[in-house]
Amino acid sequence: MGVVKIMVDVIYEDNHLLVVKKPVNILTQGDSTKDKDMITILKSYIKEKYNKPGNVFLGLVHRLDRPVGGCMIFAKTSKAASRLSEQVRNRSFEKVYLAILRGKPKKNKGILKDFLYKNKKTNIVRVVNKDFSEAKEAILEYKVLQSKNNLTLVKIKLKTGRPHQIRVQFSSRGNPLYGDQKYGRNLNKRGEQIALWSYRIGVVHPTLKEKMNFTCLPPDEYPWNIFRI
Repeated sequence: MGVVKIMVDVIYEDNHLLVVKKPVNILTQGDSTKDKDMITILKSYIKEKYNKPGNVFLGLVHRLDRPVGGCMIFAKTSKAASRLSEQVRNRSFEKVYLAILRGKPKKNKGILKDFLYKNKKTNIVRVVNKDFSEAKEAILEYKVLQSKNNLTLVKIKLKTGRPHQIRVQFSSRGNPLYGDQKYGRNLNKRGEQIALWSYRIGVVHPTLKEKMNFTCLPPDEYPWNIFRI
């Protein structure tokens, strides 16, 4: 049986960077499921495009949850990987998301600060007291863009990159993301696609030292298409 190929939607590419639009429901990195993942797909893309012999280097700089689509940046050289990873560490790596919430937050804009704990056995993240063992601080800034049909479109700027951070922080305040089966099962129906999208990434180019921004829009389908984006 032939291998099913996934089209790579390239936003930007040079000798050091590869910025792509990650499809929803594709893993960032391979796991025990053996399902398709971005690293494998993109290594095949580079190998084929440039006719590269042997192994292809591709540095993973950040992750997106499997059901989340949108902008992702990968490093094509070890130098780029190191410098982008440093930007992640010092929080100069900008990550802006769009999300659709159930209901509407109490304030139209604000900063959410919590301490989160991830149970590795259940893969569930929850808000805990800051003194809780293994608790990690989670910070995001959000702004309400539009509200319609008891749904709210928000723009989110991540200050930290904790697992399931956006989903948990909003769910804990009574506004789970549309389609989130894990943290909003009381409001969401099975089969609904989570409405969380990596909208913009901002980095300093690892060799050119210039600030670069990359954006991509969510799909033209419900519930995204009830809003003007």
